[in-house]
Amino acid sequence: MSEIKRVAFIGVPMDLGGGRRGVDMGPSAVRIAGVKKAVENLGIEFVDHGNVEVIAPESRVPEDPKARFLDEISDACTRLANDVEERMAEGDFPLVVGGDHSIAIGTVSGIASHFHKQDKKIGLIWFDAHGDMNTPETSESGNIHGMPLAALLGYGPGALTRLSRRFPAVDKTNAVLIGIRSLDKREREMVLESGIRCITMKEVDEHGIHKVMQEAIEIATNGTAGFHLSFDLDGTDPSVAPGVGTPVPGGISYREAHTVLELCAESKKLVGLEMTEINPILDDRNRTAKVTVQFIESALGRRTL
Repeated sequence: MSEIKRVAFIGVPMDLGGGRRGVDMGPSAVRIAGVKKAVENLGIEFVDHGNVEVIAPESRVPEDPKARFLDEISDACTRLANDVEERMAEGDFPLVVGGDHSIAIGTVSGIASHFHKQDKKIGLIWFDAHGDMNTPETSESGNIHGMPLAALLGYGPGALTRLSRRFPAVDKTNAVLIGIRSLDKREREMVLESGIRCITMKEVDEHGIHKVMQEAIEIATNGTAGFHLSFDLDGTDPSVAPGVGTPVPGGISYREAHTVLELCAESKKLVGLEMTEINPILDDRNRTAKVTVQFIESALGRRTL
């Protein structure tokens, strides 16, 4: 991967995929936290492309309780995928900020489409407290923010799985889950049946974040053009990022999170970055957005020396 010269910031105020309101304000919170200045201080050009249009939940009634707001999420993710693909065609590095984690269906589909036109595929590192491997048939809530990884691996309705020029958008042999500590019963079965590499917090504790990230990057770069990092802030411990909709105790520390992002930068194989589930309503003085900006800096190559 060539050196990152220009970052394309795309906000996705998606508030349709989860059960708690507020994540639609995530992109604005990260802007207020100073993401533009932080990126420019690294010597990288920063272009803010505004927000992808997303329908407000109040204006719609979900038709299918097993896949709430499916059509609306699919439409928004289609626009996002096209936007990401267009930005990458111009040589930009996509930085996508949400919004609930359903936005990853659009982000990753756009990146996969870009490389598919070059007869290449991408890898995916999915950092999260949850598996996001549900389908409408397995989900207990019908919330699509619990389904994006499954969709990107080809499981679920075509409205979610067919947004990329490539199907599936990502091969399961090039995808890795990290930080997992909360799975639904049927979702656990889905993870095991799929064969995707799932690194739980137990393994992080046993082997250390450095070692598991080395393994993850090896899997995500094996035969690929590079990998995308989809970073859900609830993957960190709530003491690090309190402003998330579905916090789960026992996540990685502030320093471990920086290690995740620093190793991605050092690999020189990071082709896209996404930060999701930032909820200012549940936050403490925009603390989660501020730490998000710090994490972005690490992913883009900030060094102490």
